[in-house]
Amino acid sequence: MPSLEEELFPSTPGKFKDRNRHFHRCFASTSTMFLWALFLIAITASYLCFQSFMDTGNRYFSATWGGHHWEKQVRTSAQIHRSNGMSVLVTGAAGFVGSHVSLALKKRGDGVVGLDNFNNYYDPTLKKARKNLLNDHNIFIIEGDINDMRMLAKLFEIVRFTHVMHLAAQAGVRYAMENPGSYVHSNIAGLVTLLEACKNANPQPAVVWASSSSVYGLNEKVPFSESDRTDQPASLYAATKKAGEEITHTYNHIYGLSITGLRFFTVYGPWGRPDMAYFSFTRNILQGKPITVYRGKNRVDLARDFTYIDDVVKGCIGSLDTSGKSTGSGGKKRGPAPYRIFNLGNTSPVTVPMMVGILEKHLKVKAKKNFVEMPGNGDVPFTHANISSARKEFGYKPTTDLQTGLKKFVRWYLSYYGYNQGKSVK
Repeated sequence: MPSLEEELFPSTPGKFKDRNRHFHRCFASTSTMFLWALFLIAITASYLCFQSFMDTGNRYFSATWGGHHWEKQVRTSAQIHRSNGMSVLVTGAAGFVGSHVSLALKKRGDGVVGLDNFNNYYDPTLKKARKNLLNDHNIFIIEGDINDMRMLAKLFEIVRFTHVMHLAAQAGVRYAMENPGSYVHSNIAGLVTLLEACKNANPQPAVVWASSSSVYGLNEKVPFSESDRTDQPASLYAATKKAGEEITHTYNHIYGLSITGLRFFTVYGPWGRPDMAYFSFTRNILQGKPITVYRGKNRVDLARDFTYIDDVVKGCIGSLDTSGKSTGSGGKKRGPAPYRIFNLGNTSPVTVPMMVGILEKHLKVKAKKNFVEMPGNGDVPFTHANISSARKEFGYKPTTDLQTGLKKFVRWYLSYYGYNQGKSVK
C-alpha cells in the first residue's frame, strides 16, 4: 500500500528522492527563502496592479458620460438665453422637485444641465418619463452619481456654472430602517463630493440645496422656525439632513461657498413621488385596496404642512436669484460668503384624515381605511412651517391650498396612469 507521502507526491520510482534532495537544496539557506518570498510578493503586487488597471479600464469604457458628443450636449443645454441669466447644474433632475425646478429655469431662459442616478428606490420608469419631458424642453440629463468626482470635475471644466441646485438625495423616513447605507452614500458622502467639486471650481458656483423639515425632529414648539433646535432627529433620514446642514456650514466657513439650505415641508403634486402617502393612497383607493392611516398617541390624527410643488419651485428659484456669490477661488476663501437656511412650507397644516377626504371627493371613490397607531419608525406627529424669513428675503408666498393642489394631482394621476372607469390602474 502506498504511504501518505507517496499519495501526496505521486511519482515514478527513483525520481521522488531526486526531487526531494533538489527541494532541500533550494531552500537550504535563509537568504534563498527570503529571495523566494520577495519573488512571490512581486508577483502578487503585479497581479493586483494589473487587476486595478483592468477595473479602472472597465469603468472607463462602461461610463455613461464623456466624449465629444456628450460634451456638446452639456454645453448646449447649459446655454443661457436671457439677459443676466444663470447656468445651473441641477442634481436629482429626474426627481420630483428637480424636474419641476429644471423646467421652470429653462422656461425663463436659464441654462440647465441635469444629473441623476435613476436608482430604483421607487419605480424608475417614472423618472425616465420625467427625463423624457425634460428632453422635450432641451434639457440634457446625465445619468451618473454625485459621488463620481471625475465626472463632476469634467462638468465644471466644460461649463462655468454660476449656480448648483442640489436636490439629489435618498428620500424617505421609513426606508432608512431597511437600507441605512444608501442615506450615508447619497446624503452625506454625495454631498461632500459635490461640495468638493464646487469649492475647487473657478469660479465657484453658489449652492442651493434641499434640507428637510425632518430636521426639526421631536420639537413640540410650533410653528417650526429656522432658529429652533434641530439636534433631536427622529430618523436616520433627518439625521443625515442635519449633518448636511453642518457640513455645508463648514464649506461656507472654510472655502467661501455661498450656501442656501431649504427645509421642504411635505411637497406634493403632479409627477410626485410614489412613496408619499397622498400618492399611494390615490393608487390604493382606485384599486379598491385599503389604506393605512397612522395616528399618534391617544388616537391623535397626524398633521402635515402640505406644500404644493409650484410654491416650492418659486421658493427654489427665489433662493437661487438671491443667493449671492461665492467668495473663493480654486478652493481658497477671499472673504465671507452668504450662509442661509429657509423653511419652504404652506403654513396651513392639514390632518391626514382630512387629506384622505379631499382625495375621496376628487376621485369620487370612498376609501377603505385601517387606522393604526404610528410605529416607531422615525415619523413625527405634525409639521408646521414658519416662513417669515423666506417671505422677507425673496418674497416667498405660497398660494395653493390642499384642496386645489390635490385636484391638480388627481387630474395628472388619472391622465398619466390611464385610469378608465376604475378598471385600469397601473
